[in-house]
Amino acid sequence: MSDSYEIENNAIDGEDEMGSLNHGTAQTNLAGLLKFKCEKKLAVITELSLDISQHDLSKYELGVKEEIKPDVCAYVKRPVIPDGKNDLVKVSQMPDLAIEVLSPRQGVSYLIRKINAYFELGVRSCWLVLPSNKYIAVYSQINQYKSFDVQRDTEIVDEVMDIHLPIASVFAL
Repeated sequence: MSDSYEIENNAIDGEDEMGSLNHGTAQTNLAGLLKFKCEKKLAVITELSLDISQHDLSKYELGVKEEIKPDVCAYVKRPVIPDGKNDLVKVSQMPDLAIEVLSPRQGVSYLIRKINAYFELGVRSCWLVLPSNKYIAVYSQINQYKSFDVQRDTEIVDEVMDIHLPIASVFAL
């Protein structure tokens, strides 16, 4: 079996169930940095299904009605598993931070609409990560963000969450 890069369905507008080397690396590195290197105590979770069944997000054209799933999310106060249950498949408590990592077959416009939906749901801060460009946009609200890239910056600063992380570590293999 050989490694390959599939171009099929390039830049589709929606969720991409197929990750990539760069996508997975950035996602894993971000989760680790937030959990173990961040000075704030955060509950960091990857691929968590957020229950949006009580919300109408149709204006964002995401093609979702029941759940939305950030690549990485973080909570200041972790959701509580109710007594008598072992786990939660969907969580109704929205995270404080939601991070989307662009995969090779996703459109940036889809992820920006998804970020806008997160803000409507009450998420405090959102990051858009472009692994191929080694670029991160930290959104403090809809259409307001600061950009960071490895060519220019040494750290990512999220003023809303008071997070400072080394940007090169996000993209390190």
